[in-house]
Amino acid sequence: MPDLTLSFVNPRLFDDVSFHPCVRFKRWESERVLSFIPPDGNFRLISYHLNSQSVVAIPIYVRHNLSIKTGEQGRLDLTVGPKQTLGRTVEGVQLEVLMPKCILNCVLTTNQGKYNFDTVSKILHWDIGKIDVTKLPNIKGSVSIASGSNTAEINPSINVHFTINQLAVSGLKVNRLDMYGEKYKPFKGVKYITKAGRFQIRM
Repeated sequence: MPDLTLSFVNPRLFDDVSFHPCVRFKRWESERVLSFIPPDGNFRLISYHLNSQSVVAIPIYVRHNLSIKTGEQGRLDLTVGPKQTLGRTVEGVQLEVLMPKCILNCVLTTNQGKYNFDTVSKILHWDIGKIDVTKLPNIKGSVSIASGSNTAEINPSINVHFTINQLAVSGLKVNRLDMYGEKYKPFKGVKYITKAGRFQIRM
């Protein structure tokens, strides 16, 4: 069976680490390398947080504005763009705007992607896909507000989902992977993917 050793350029970034049972923990403690015999099938080798000294640049921004024009009408305007992606394309972009219960409906236009508003759950879902940097995704239009609502408490939150291939915003980099116990020469490659976890914006 193959016996693997994986090392990193900057293992000091790791904090609050948990390993798959196949990892030899003593080797990690002494040398900061991952030594293991991989099990069959897909598995998660390591989970971790970044230490408090690490600065992570959020690779996407959302400009947002919700203004109340009259007691029962308002305007919503959202623009999404990439930020510090090193030229990588931001893909699979989706926004979920959790509207207050007093919002009755939305009549919007978008220059990219599709949207729908669920009048029961009060969630505005905007599926953008890839961000076109030549014409940043924008959605805007009017929102209807229930009569007599306290508009001072209208402060929606936005859940943002996205994927960026070949970019690790954590700054973590693989140094090398060595294999022992096998005669064949394996193909070695590293694929970095950044995915949004719980990324929420307050309006």
